[in-house]
Amino acid sequence: MPAGQAALQLHGVKLRTMEPTTLTTTLHSDQPDNATCPVARTARIISGKWTILIIRDLAAGVKRFNQLERSLQGISPKTLSERLRSLEEEGIVLRQTFAEVPPRVEYSLTEKGHDLVELVTCMRCYGNRWLCHADDPARPAGSDL
Repeated sequence: MPAGQAALQLHGVKLRTMEPTTLTTTLHSDQPDNATCPVARTARIISGKWTILIIRDLAAGVKRFNQLERSLQGISPKTLSERLRSLEEEGIVLRQTFAEVPPRVEYSLTEKGHDLVELVTCMRCYGNRWLCHADDPARPAGSDL
């Protein structure tokens, strides 16, 4: 594990985190400009509708456009194209085109994209713990998994 990082386990998932002093400094710095805040910069990249779900689906492996479109029920082809292009420009998604008839295009996560999978995992844990059982009176939101 690189210097400046420590291991953290959340619901059985091992996560990489910063050392406590680095995290405290990052969370409590007096930066008035969100342009330099790593949380704000990451949020800008992943906050678009469907973006985090595209990353979730690509975490399972290489996908073609139509596979992503089917798994993301309700997304328009235009929106999917825009999100994939944006993620490619950010270096999160790799687009590979094959010279075939008909043309074949596959999408996968880059190393930078794979680092976001931990965020998706944390969101899944949070959702399971606090959101998914809100309608079940026998299991209140926030109860242990």
